[in-house]
Amino acid sequence: MNRVGFIASTVLVVLALMSSMLFVVDQRQFGVLYALGQIKEVITEPGLNFKLPPPFQNVSYIDKRLLTLDSTDTEPMLTAEKQRVVIDWYVRWRISEPTEYIRNVGLDENAGAMQLNRVVRNAFQEEVNKRTVKELLSLKREDLMADVKREVLETVRGAKPWGVDVVDVRITRVDYVEAITESVYRRMEAERKRVANELRSTGGAEGEKIRADADRQREITVANAYRDAQKVKGEGDAEAARIYAESFGRDPQFAQFYRSLEAYKASFSKKSDVMVLDPSSSDFFKVFRGGSVALPLSRRANNDPAVPRGIER
Repeated sequence: MNRVGFIASTVLVVLALMSSMLFVVDQRQFGVLYALGQIKEVITEPGLNFKLPPPFQNVSYIDKRLLTLDSTDTEPMLTAEKQRVVIDWYVRWRISEPTEYIRNVGLDENAGAMQLNRVVRNAFQEEVNKRTVKELLSLKREDLMADVKREVLETVRGAKPWGVDVVDVRITRVDYVEAITESVYRRMEAERKRVANELRSTGGAEGEKIRADADRQREITVANAYRDAQKVKGEGDAEAARIYAESFGRDPQFAQFYRSLEAYKASFSKKSDVMVLDPSSSDFFKVFRGGSVALPLSRRANNDPAVPRGIER
């Protein structure tokens, strides 16, 4: 049993020793091999590798992918006209030289991100101080981002290179500080209201003009129609008068008698009508006082129904 236990223990020790001597480098990482605290080798290709067991040699890993650094500082910056603005930005960067990065920056990506954030913010502050708000919001912001990238590259590639490569610098937002933003919004709102009121006034004036023109056209149309109607009515009345005159001219006495009957008919149309007249002196009852009216012989002979009985000579 002691021999079996010894063999098992030996196998376990060998396996543990072998596992401490083998390490795998991922394709997304750099493998940095340390020997007694000093960088011995940087492994850039993925795969299985060998090293001495600790504490003789150790290995650490650094991300080799393209990294993104977003701005977290909300401190305002001053423009050329002393306006306080807040700028949001991001930087795309990667570690290109692990040895220089570890010696001059740090052992992981967070150390590089912290220092790069400070450098980028200082570069933005310097470039924003040279430009106005209008330039920051116009096409010249491309020039601003290019100048910031140039300054950052000069810093990371200086006397002590950081071993990083800055791929891109971009601005995502340029805005006034909150206090100024409120006043700007109020001015914009007042301007929009002024324009809206001006448009309403113009529309109201145009509406009144259209309504006045429509009323004028209506009055003209009604007047023309009334004129034409009166003209037609006058022509009809004239024609009717001519026909009456021509008809009554043939027998004036019958015409007078017929008109008297029409007047009586109109006067006594209702039973409740009351008329106070003096029959002896009023011409209205002249037909009744005369007793009869001379009629043409042809109308008496033909027993014309328009001739009342007893009214004949």
